[in-house]
Amino acid sequence: MTLWTWKTWQNHPYLTCSLLPQPHGFFTSHFYPQTPEDLVRVIAPSASAHRVKQVHSADVLTPGEIESAIATGLPDLPDGTPAPFPLADGVLSERSEQSVWACSADCTPALSSDGKTGQAAAVHAGWRGTAQKIVPAAVYRMLLLGSDKKNLRVALGPAIDGSVYQVEKPVAAKVGATVAGELTEADLLEKLMSQPNPPLLDDDHPERVRLDVRRINQMQLEQLGLSAQQIVIAPHCTYQDPKNFFSYRRTREKKVQWAGIVSQ
Repeated sequence: MTLWTWKTWQNHPYLTCSLLPQPHGFFTSHFYPQTPEDLVRVIAPSASAHRVKQVHSADVLTPGEIESAIATGLPDLPDGTPAPFPLADGVLSERSEQSVWACSADCTPALSSDGKTGQAAAVHAGWRGTAQKIVPAAVYRMLLLGSDKKNLRVALGPAIDGSVYQVEKPVAAKVGATVAGELTEADLLEKLMSQPNPPLLDDDHPERVRLDVRRINQMQLEQLGLSAQQIVIAPHCTYQDPKNFFSYRRTREKKVQWAGIVSQ
Protein backbone atom coordinates (compact mmCIF):
# COMPACT_ATOMS: atom_id res chain seq x y z
CA MET A 1 0.00 0.00 0.00
CA THR A 2 1.37 3.41 -0.95
CA LEU A 3 2.24 5.93 1.74
CA TRP A 4 1.31 8.81 -0.55
CA THR A 5 -2.27 9.85 -1.26
CA TRP A 6 -3.75 12.49 -3.54
CA LYS A 7 -6.45 14.62 -1.96
CA THR A 8 -8.40 17.54 -3.37
CA TRP A 9 -9.60 20.88 -2.07
CA GLN A 10 -11.88 22.98 -4.25
CA ASN A 11 -10.97 20.64 -7.13
CA HIS A 12 -7.22 21.27 -6.65
CA PRO A 13 -4.96 18.25 -5.93
CA TYR A 14 -2.43 18.03 -3.12
CA LEU A 15 -0.42 15.20 -1.60
CA THR A 16 -0.38 13.73 1.89
CA CYS A 17 1.86 11.07 3.40
CA SER A 18 0.52 8.52 5.90
CA LEU A 19 3.91 8.44 7.65
CA LEU A 20 3.12 11.87 9.13
CA PRO A 21 0.46 11.84 11.87
CA GLN A 22 -0.21 15.59 11.92
CA PRO A 23 -2.36 17.52 9.43
CA HIS A 24 -0.17 18.44 6.46
CA GLY A 25 -0.05 18.86 2.72
CA PHE A 26 2.36 19.01 -0.19
CA PHE A 27 0.49 21.46 -2.38
CA THR A 28 0.66 21.51 -6.17
CA SER A 29 1.05 24.33 -8.66
CA HIS A 30 -2.76 24.40 -8.97
CA PHE A 31 -2.88 26.38 -5.71
CA TYR A 32 -0.62 29.15 -7.00
CA PRO A 33 -0.41 32.01 -6.01
CA GLN A 34 -1.97 31.14 -2.63
CA THR A 35 0.30 31.57 0.40
CA PRO A 36 0.58 29.64 3.68
CA GLU A 37 -1.84 32.11 5.22
CA ASP A 38 -4.36 30.92 2.61
CA LEU A 39 -3.41 27.25 2.52
CA VAL A 40 -3.54 26.64 6.27
CA ARG A 41 -7.35 26.62 6.05
CA VAL A 42 -7.09 23.46 3.94
CA ILE A 43 -5.29 21.43 6.61
CA ALA A 44 -6.09 23.18 9.93
CA PRO A 45 -8.24 26.32 9.77
CA SER A 46 -7.58 27.27 13.41
CA ALA A 47 -3.77 27.04 13.20
CA SER A 48 -1.42 29.98 12.77
CA ALA A 49 0.92 30.06 9.74
CA HIS A 50 4.68 30.64 9.91
CA ARG A 51 7.27 30.97 7.15
CA VAL A 52 10.64 32.53 6.31
CA LYS A 53 12.39 34.10 3.34
CA GLN A 54 14.33 31.18 1.88
CA VAL A 55 17.96 31.80 0.95
CA HIS A 56 19.57 28.33 0.63
CA SER A 57 20.95 28.46 4.18
CA ALA A 58 21.17 25.97 7.04
CA ASP A 59 19.12 28.15 9.40
CA VAL A 60 15.97 26.89 11.10
CA LEU A 61 13.79 29.29 13.13
CA THR A 62 10.86 28.95 15.51
CA PRO A 63 7.75 31.14 15.19
CA GLY A 64 8.91 33.05 18.26
CA GLU A 65 12.27 33.75 16.65
CA ILE A 66 10.52 34.85 13.44
CA GLU A 67 8.29 37.25 15.35
CA SER A 68 11.25 38.61 17.34
CA ALA A 69 13.27 39.20 14.16
CA ILE A 70 10.38 41.05 12.54
CA ALA A 71 9.91 43.20 15.64
CA THR A 72 13.63 44.02 15.75
CA GLY A 73 13.76 44.96 12.07
CA LEU A 74 14.75 42.85 9.09
CA PRO A 75 17.79 43.48 6.87
CA ASP A 76 17.41 44.33 3.21
CA LEU A 77 17.81 41.63 0.60
CA PRO A 78 20.90 41.69 -1.67
CA ASP A 79 18.92 43.62 -4.30
CA GLY A 80 18.16 46.34 -1.75
CA THR A 81 14.50 45.51 -1.24
CA PRO A 82 13.19 44.95 2.30
CA ALA A 83 13.01 41.32 3.42
CA PRO A 84 9.38 40.31 4.08
CA PHE A 85 10.41 37.60 6.56
CA PRO A 86 13.62 36.57 8.36
CA LEU A 87 16.21 34.86 6.18
CA ALA A 88 16.27 31.09 6.82
CA ASP A 89 15.23 27.82 5.19
CA GLY A 90 13.39 25.96 7.91
CA VAL A 91 10.67 26.57 10.46
CA LEU A 92 10.22 24.54 13.66
CA SER A 93 7.08 24.66 15.79
CA GLU A 94 7.32 25.42 19.51
CA ARG A 95 3.72 24.86 20.62
CA SER A 96 0.51 23.30 19.34
CA GLU A 97 -1.63 24.69 16.52
CA GLN A 98 1.27 26.21 14.61
CA SER A 99 1.56 25.43 10.91
CA VAL A 100 5.08 25.67 9.50
CA TRP A 101 5.84 26.00 5.80
CA ALA A 102 8.48 25.64 3.10
CA CYS A 103 8.21 26.32 -0.63
CA SER A 104 10.04 24.76 -3.55
CA ALA A 105 10.22 24.48 -7.32
CA ASP A 106 12.70 21.57 -7.72
CA CYS A 107 14.39 21.71 -4.30
CA THR A 108 13.25 19.24 -1.65
CA PRO A 109 10.41 20.17 0.72
CA ALA A 110 10.97 18.15 3.90
CA LEU A 111 8.25 17.85 6.54
CA SER A 112 9.29 16.38 9.89
CA SER A 113 6.95 15.16 12.61
CA ASP A 114 7.06 13.93 16.20
CA GLY A 115 3.79 12.12 16.83
CA LYS A 116 4.41 12.02 20.59
CA THR A 117 5.32 15.64 21.39
CA GLY A 118 3.35 17.04 18.45
CA GLN A 119 6.35 19.01 17.16
CA ALA A 120 6.69 19.65 13.45
CA ALA A 121 9.22 21.20 11.09
CA ALA A 122 9.21 22.30 7.46
CA VAL A 123 12.47 22.67 5.55
CA HIS A 124 13.53 23.82 2.08
CA ALA A 125 16.54 21.73 1.03
CA GLY A 126 18.18 22.51 -2.30
CA TRP A 127 21.66 21.27 -3.04
CA ARG A 128 23.20 24.21 -1.15
CA GLY A 129 21.11 23.63 1.95
CA THR A 130 21.71 19.90 1.71
CA ALA A 131 25.47 20.54 1.53
CA GLN A 132 25.00 22.37 4.87
CA LYS A 133 22.82 19.52 6.26
CA ILE A 134 19.76 21.65 6.89
CA VAL A 135 17.35 18.73 7.36
CA PRO A 136 19.52 17.18 10.12
CA ALA A 137 19.80 20.70 11.59
CA ALA A 138 16.00 20.81 11.93
CA VAL A 139 16.03 17.36 13.52
CA TYR A 140 18.72 18.46 16.01
CA ARG A 141 16.51 21.37 17.07
CA MET A 142 13.56 19.01 17.51
CA LEU A 143 15.70 16.83 19.77
CA LEU A 144 16.80 19.85 21.80
CA LEU A 145 13.14 20.79 22.29
CA GLY A 146 12.26 17.37 23.69
CA SER A 147 11.78 14.96 20.81
CA ASP A 148 13.06 11.41 20.98
CA LYS A 149 14.75 10.24 17.80
CA LYS A 150 12.63 7.10 17.61
CA ASN A 151 9.42 9.15 17.40
CA LEU A 152 10.48 11.25 14.41
CA ARG A 153 9.14 10.80 10.90
CA VAL A 154 10.36 12.67 7.81
CA ALA A 155 8.64 12.95 4.43
CA LEU A 156 10.73 14.26 1.55
CA GLY A 157 8.23 15.69 -0.89
CA PRO A 158 8.04 16.22 -4.65
CA ALA A 159 11.35 17.52 -6.05
CA ILE A 160 13.50 17.09 -9.11
CA ASP A 161 14.45 13.43 -9.44
CA GLY A 162 18.06 12.32 -9.46
CA SER A 163 17.64 10.67 -12.84
CA VAL A 164 17.20 14.09 -14.50
CA TYR A 165 19.10 16.48 -12.21
CA GLN A 166 22.37 17.16 -13.99
CA VAL A 167 25.05 19.01 -11.97
CA GLU A 168 28.76 19.70 -12.26
CA LYS A 169 30.99 17.23 -10.46
CA PRO A 170 32.26 19.75 -7.85
CA VAL A 171 28.63 20.41 -6.82
CA ALA A 172 27.96 16.69 -6.47
CA ALA A 173 31.19 16.29 -4.47
CA LYS A 174 30.27 19.12 -2.10
CA VAL A 175 26.87 17.60 -1.41
CA GLY A 176 28.15 14.04 -1.36
CA ALA A 177 30.89 14.80 1.16
CA THR A 178 28.19 15.18 3.81
CA VAL A 179 27.60 11.43 3.73
CA ALA A 180 30.80 10.01 2.23
CA GLY A 181 33.49 11.92 4.13
CA GLU A 182 36.48 13.89 2.92
CA LEU A 183 37.91 12.15 -0.12
CA THR A 184 39.31 13.27 -3.43
CA GLU A 185 36.58 14.25 -5.84
CA ALA A 186 37.08 11.17 -8.02
CA ASP A 187 37.12 8.76 -5.06
CA LEU A 188 34.09 10.40 -3.48
CA LEU A 189 32.02 10.22 -6.66
CA GLU A 190 33.04 6.59 -7.21
CA LYS A 191 32.13 5.71 -3.62
CA LEU A 192 28.67 7.26 -3.90
CA MET A 193 27.97 5.66 -7.27
CA SER A 194 28.76 2.24 -5.82
CA GLN A 195 26.22 2.60 -2.97
CA PRO A 196 22.97 0.62 -2.94
CA ASN A 197 20.31 2.92 -4.37
CA PRO A 198 23.09 5.37 -5.33
CA PRO A 199 22.59 9.13 -4.90
CA LEU A 200 24.77 9.76 -7.97
CA LEU A 201 24.42 8.48 -11.50
CA ASP A 202 26.62 8.84 -14.57
CA ASP A 203 25.85 11.53 -17.14
CA ASP A 204 26.72 11.74 -20.84
CA HIS A 205 28.64 14.96 -20.18
CA PRO A 206 32.15 14.07 -18.93
CA GLU A 207 32.23 16.90 -16.34
CA ARG A 208 28.78 16.26 -14.90
CA VAL A 209 26.76 13.66 -13.01
CA ARG A 210 23.13 13.20 -12.00
CA LEU A 211 22.49 14.07 -8.35
CA ASP A 212 19.62 12.76 -6.21
CA VAL A 213 19.30 15.41 -3.51
CA ARG A 214 16.48 13.62 -1.71
CA ARG A 215 18.55 10.43 -1.46
CA ILE A 216 21.42 12.43 0.07
CA ASN A 217 19.01 13.86 2.65
CA GLN A 218 17.76 10.37 3.39
CA MET A 219 21.34 9.16 3.91
CA GLN A 220 22.12 12.13 6.18
CA LEU A 221 19.14 11.26 8.36
CA GLU A 222 20.08 7.59 8.48
CA GLN A 223 23.60 8.54 9.57
CA LEU A 224 22.00 10.69 12.27
CA GLY A 225 20.30 7.57 13.61
CA LEU A 226 16.88 7.47 11.98
CA SER A 227 15.86 4.14 10.47
CA ALA A 228 14.88 3.68 6.85
CA GLN A 229 11.29 3.14 8.01
CA GLN A 230 11.21 6.66 9.51
CA ILE A 231 11.95 8.39 6.18
CA VAL A 232 10.01 8.36 2.94
CA ILE A 233 10.60 9.95 -0.48
CA ALA A 234 7.69 11.04 -2.65
CA PRO A 235 7.44 9.20 -5.99
CA HIS A 236 6.90 12.48 -7.84
CA CYS A 237 9.36 14.57 -9.85
CA THR A 238 8.69 18.28 -10.26
CA TYR A 239 10.69 18.46 -13.49
CA GLN A 240 8.85 15.57 -15.14
CA ASP A 241 5.31 16.48 -14.03
CA PRO A 242 4.40 19.88 -15.52
CA LYS A 243 0.72 19.17 -14.91
CA ASN A 244 1.11 19.38 -11.12
CA PHE A 245 4.38 21.06 -10.24
CA PHE A 246 6.45 24.11 -11.02
CA SER A 247 10.06 23.38 -11.95
CA TYR A 248 12.57 26.19 -12.12
CA ARG A 249 14.96 24.06 -14.16
CA ARG A 250 12.21 23.30 -16.67
CA THR A 251 10.79 26.82 -17.16
CA ARG A 252 13.06 29.30 -15.28
CA GLU A 253 9.91 30.84 -13.80
CA LYS A 254 10.06 32.04 -10.20
CA LYS A 255 6.91 30.23 -9.12
CA VAL A 256 6.67 27.85 -6.19
CA GLN A 257 4.48 25.30 -4.51
CA TRP A 258 4.14 25.11 -0.71
CA ALA A 259 4.35 22.28 1.81
CA GLY A 260 3.09 22.69 5.35
CA ILE A 261 2.49 20.71 8.54
CA VAL A 262 0.66 21.52 11.77
CA SER A 263 1.94 20.93 15.30
CA GLN A 264 -0.37 19.28 17.82
